Amino acid sequence: MRREALDGLPEIDRPTQVSTDDAQTLSTALLTRLRELEPGTPEHAYVRNTLVELNLSLVRFAARRFKNRPEQREDIVQVGTIGLIKAIDRFDPERGIEFSAFALPTVVGEMKRFFRDTTWAVRVPRRLQELRIDMAKAADALEQSLGHRPTRAEVAEHLHVTEERVAEGELAARGYTARSLDASVSDEGDPPRSGSRRLAEPEPSYELIEDFASLKPLIDHLGERDRTILSLRFGEELTQAEIGARLGLSQMHISRLLTRILGELRAGLLTEDAPTAPRTTGG
Repeated sequence: MRREALDGLPEIDRPTQVSTDDAQTLSTALLTRLRELEPGTPEHAYVRNTLVELNLSLVRFAARRFKNRPEQREDIVQVGTIGLIKAIDRFDPERGIEFSAFALPTVVGEMKRFFRDTTWAVRVPRRLQELRIDMAKAADALEQSLGHRPTRAEVAEHLHVTEERVAEGELAARGYTARSLDASVSDEGDPPRSGSRRLAEPEPSYELIEDFASLKPLIDHLGERDRTILSLRFGEELTQAEIGARLGLSQMHISRLLTRILGELRAGLLTEDAPTAPRTTGG
């Protein structure tokens, strides 16, 4: 089965021990191979699992950003792994984007969602808080394997608990959202259509503002050519070949420059030290 799954690609005995450079090269080949396999087959599952193991270091790297959080590091890594799986399933190798640059926002986003989901507005017993986390992980894992959002019965079977226990966890999970005390509620119990908003409701735009605010000084720190390349690639959505033609460089050179630029931005986002002054050259 492994030979059929890899179709000539090298078999990796210990994926988690592969160097970062080798992991990037192998991931590129395996992601292309994954698109050729039928989802749900043993071959597809084997290649997908190998990709997860190859890129676990990316999840641990992202988890360092939240080293001061009260949550257990292992829980953060597990949640980030769910984001890694989602990124693997959504990645399109033909777009010419480095996988790690594509996957990192998904991994970090999954971690942030985990923090939101475990911020409780009312006092809830610890066992129910832990059940809520287990249910969230199970739901994401089952959605990936089943192809649809799992039912209460499917979550219960996966966790080896009763449906009543899952229902109790769903009820307790409402404890991490809070409404304004003066918000009106209809006779049927529906939330109001206007007026006060939920106090603990996540606002996606806030995360975008945070990400852009973090990224702006890092981009300012880049040289003029690097900023131009980013603008052409992600602003005008030109291919690497088109960017090369525009700047008088080869496609391979543009690929290397993009890899370096995205690597610098990725590292900058995950460090607490902000750049001090803009650079004057493109590197």
